[in-house]
Amino acid sequence: MTPGRLLLGASPLGQPSDASPRLIDALVHADVVAAEDTRRARDLAKALDIRIGGRVVSLFDRVEPLRVASLVDAIGTGATVLVVSDAGMPVISDPGYRLVVACIDAGLTVQCLPGPSAVTTALVVSGLPSEKFCFEGFAPRKGAARRAWLASLVNEPRTCVFFESPRRLAACLRDAVDQLGGQRQAAICRELTKVHEEVLRGPLDELAAWAAEGVLGEITVVLAGAVPHTDLAALGADGVADLVAQVEDLVAGGVRVKDACSEVAAAHPGVRTRQLYDAILRSRRSDVSGAP
Repeated sequence: MTPGRLLLGASPLGQPSDASPRLIDALVHADVVAAEDTRRARDLAKALDIRIGGRVVSLFDRVEPLRVASLVDAIGTGATVLVVSDAGMPVISDPGYRLVVACIDAGLTVQCLPGPSAVTTALVVSGLPSEKFCFEGFAPRKGAARRAWLASLVNEPRTCVFFESPRRLAACLRDAVDQLGGQRQAAICRELTKVHEEVLRGPLDELAAWAAEGVLGEITVVLAGAVPHTDLAALGADGVADLVAQVEDLVAGGVRVKDACSEVAAAHPGVRTRQLYDAILRSRRSDVSGAP
């Protein structure tokens, strides 16, 4: 008997009309539809005005290890098994990986029915660089782990995409401000492709203030990569003196030294606040001592 195949079908993020013709055909003709949520799979079929032709089984995180062997056996004896997640591409922070690996190990055919993905959808509407990016899955749930994870992104040059629960978004953005600085650019993509779709773009401190009021819906966060730091020495004496003068002008107007350093550094990508603060202290010591 000719072996069957495993199909990984990308399902709509919100609009049923985003379903591809290949996904629709697979829902109708697959022998087995393995769905992260069987109710959502049936709701999608109803919205598309089609009938799922095969057997529908659940394939959520906890049950996937128990399903793999029987699904591999079914594919091996000629069945077509379609995997669909609640929304977007299976396997990407959704069930399906174990089944894919098992099918590959068994020498069975694995194919993808491409389509919607929250990762790439959020990336392209974020307005942030997309030629290089990384995907981090879901942000860690616990505060300490989340802060350590964010700290690991301090010098990450690529745009970063990750998922977050609406209940934890405010805390996550507060931690991001602490670890990455309030001026790091980001985009919060909420309810992508749905009726209440919303994309907010701006510095982390502004986005954190917005999220503090409470957020609902599916959330994808896009975080700008780190700007390479500039060694102040590379700017030359005149360049450093110009930045120091800008800070001192702000201080003369009543701004705290550290806040003034932060403001000037933010206006000069790559310049670190700490370096600029140290330059201010050296300049003031030099003025007091009369040294050149």
